[in-house]
Amino acid sequence: MNTQPTLTEGDGTTGTTGAPDSPDGLKAGLKNRHLSMIAIGGVIGAGLFVGSGSGIAAAGPAILLSYALVGAMVVFVMRMLGEMAAARPSSGSFSAYADQALGRWAGFSIGWLYWFFWVVVLAVEATAGAVILEGWVPAVPQWAWALIVMVVLTATNLASVASYGEFEFWFAGIKVVAIGAFVVVGLLAVFGVLPGSDNPGAGFAHLTDAGGFFPMGAGAILTGVLMVVFSFMGSEIVTLAAGESEDPQRAVTKATNSVIWRIGVFYLGSIFVVLTLLPWNDKSIVEKGSYVAALDSIGIPQAGQVMNVIVLTAVLSCLNSGLYTASRMAFSLGQRGDAPKAFARTTGRGVPRTAILCSVVFGFVAVFFNYKWPDTVFAFLLNSSGAVALFVWLVICVTQLRMRGIILRESPEKLVVRMWLFPYLTWATIGMIVFVLGYMIYDGGGAREQVVLSLLVAALVVAVALVRERVGKPSAKL
Repeated sequence: MNTQPTLTEGDGTTGTTGAPDSPDGLKAGLKNRHLSMIAIGGVIGAGLFVGSGSGIAAAGPAILLSYALVGAMVVFVMRMLGEMAAARPSSGSFSAYADQALGRWAGFSIGWLYWFFWVVVLAVEATAGAVILEGWVPAVPQWAWALIVMVVLTATNLASVASYGEFEFWFAGIKVVAIGAFVVVGLLAVFGVLPGSDNPGAGFAHLTDAGGFFPMGAGAILTGVLMVVFSFMGSEIVTLAAGESEDPQRAVTKATNSVIWRIGVFYLGSIFVVLTLLPWNDKSIVEKGSYVAALDSIGIPQAGQVMNVIVLTAVLSCLNSGLYTASRMAFSLGQRGDAPKAFARTTGRGVPRTAILCSVVFGFVAVFFNYKWPDTVFAFLLNSSGAVALFVWLVICVTQLRMRGIILRESPEKLVVRMWLFPYLTWATIGMIVFVLGYMIYDGGGAREQVVLSLLVAALVVAVALVRERVGKPSAKL
């Protein structure tokens, strides 16, 4: 393993035309309110609104335990990442830390895999948003709507990091207010104290009145884990964005400390409300979607359209953050010599324009594949990036095992966020992630295909990284 360079602060060597004011040479244009809302809303993806119905149908009320298990895993991973990010904020986040702690090949591999994941997500979310918008304005074809939303959000990211932050502040704000209102109104209906509610209010009876709490058996909890794990992807975005904030250390510390209540309220709280308003086997949960079914049971008028607005907001939020995240990872890779140098150049506003444009071009290509060959080429892209979220979390865990010692040796005063029960809980989390990956292979079907194809792509990227390292390409300064 080659000796890795120390992550330095304030080198400012990015080829910018402006005056960089963050460690990576980017502009510190994100305000604390932006980071706070990105941290809160980043964990809420469209998958929560759209995919939760299938999880409920597969596991019944026990899906709450599935969400709790995955939520605990995400809390631990975020704590580990927060420990590293608070000490050394970087636009490359876990990729930059893996570069230093595990080797150049590790930072290269996980960085490019993460970039690949998000450019595929761009296509998925653009298409999902286009479907909703076409339903509202049929005169505009679906492909045109996908193009429009991609162009608009590309423009906001190109303008400045503050533009991204402002859009995400409002997108995330709508999601947070919507789920908060849903939980409050739903709980009032559950206990029969909501004026005008059509739901009789059965209290907690629906958690056990249709076959018990484990109607599909305790094993269904694991099936539920596979169905909900990917709806948590995105929690780590705040650690990438922290490098462009006014006070990176404070932002990361605050985000890390609040992740428990965020998952508890937005995921467990909202799913709990659905399961107490309706029996888990109510057909409307799958047919309409869990949240629409719950709102219908209360008597909320036009519940479907209300939820479409919220889902569209979640989609646009994911698109906005996905483009931001992919471009910053590409920027970091360019800085370290693991991507074309042009990726590391910024405009006078501190925006990595080339990294953004190249990321969105691949996003457009993926959108084209989705329309032209949805069941072949795009299905391959989707499945081959499907398990990357788990790979990222696994790399974060392994990296933190090494980075703790490096931080203590070089700058112990910056260890302001500490992983609990280190290293035992870190190893336990590694075991949980490996178990989930193994169970995905054992479970078969689409889950097995995702893991196998993702492993093949990961093996290819690692092979490229090792070959580059063997030919002796000089290491760039981090």
